[in-house]
Amino acid sequence: MIITLTGSAPPAEQIRDQIRGLIAAGRLGAAERLPSVRQLAKDLGVAPGTVAKAYKSLEAEGFISTRTGGGTRVSATALATPRAVVDAARALADISIHSQIDVEEATRLLHAIWPPPSNG
Repeated sequence: MIITLTGSAPPAEQIRDQIRGLIAAGRLGAAERLPSVRQLAKDLGVAPGTVAKAYKSLEAEGFISTRTGGGTRVSATALATPRAVVDAARALADISIHSQIDVEEATRLLHAIWPPPSNG
């Protein structure tokens, strides 16, 4: 599992978003064990509380589960994103990078073109 901290978002949000992305992309599978809070904090050079906050958020969202003595694992109910969506996201990332558009701008674009929920 590779996580890098870059950008302006708080580290706990970056950790949460990247782990969520790894699960959605199928790079972390159901029941796969995650590093301990202390280990990941040490690896990333952040406080353990930062990783704990990210893990707590992921657990509340149903992406991971933590059991005393059993560690933290990807939840059995966490579903990977369909392959076509992952492929399209990778294509967007590649084109954006080539065009020198950062992730924040690409995200703003997606939000702007996303259709509103239907009321019917």
